[in-house]
Amino acid sequence: MTISTVDVAKRVAPLVTPLTEFFWSAGREGVLKILQCRDCSFYIHPPTPVCPRCLSRSVEPTPVSGRGRVLTYTVNYQGWVKDLQPFLVAIVELAEQPDLRLTTNIVDCELDAVEIDDPVQVTFVRFDEDVYLPVFRLVERGA
Repeated sequence: MTISTVDVAKRVAPLVTPLTEFFWSAGREGVLKILQCRDCSFYIHPPTPVCPRCLSRSVEPTPVSGRGRVLTYTVNYQGWVKDLQPFLVAIVELAEQPDLRLTTNIVDCELDAVEIDDPVQVTFVRFDEDVYLPVFRLVERGA
């Protein structure tokens, strides 16, 4: 079974707050943004108003490459909403910083196609007018 980006949009909307709005709307521009400390350059996800490394409050949304690798994953078979097909839930480590991780979905592939350490690239699924879900697609190794 191939996981589709359309299936992702059938799920419950994320909670958008003033602190996370940049994350959910950046997909409109086709860019993944992660909060970054202006003082020590540490990336922060999930977003918090204070850098956990240096305690600075000088943090701002910053575009990142959207490249990463699959740290782990599972297949969800539970139909949480009507007609929801099985889907892949993964933890992806972004290329910009060790331990910079997103819980996300891997889309546009077979359920059994994903392996640990597979390279991935972000893409976005428009959920509604203001929310774009960052999801990932497999890419060829070395690409």
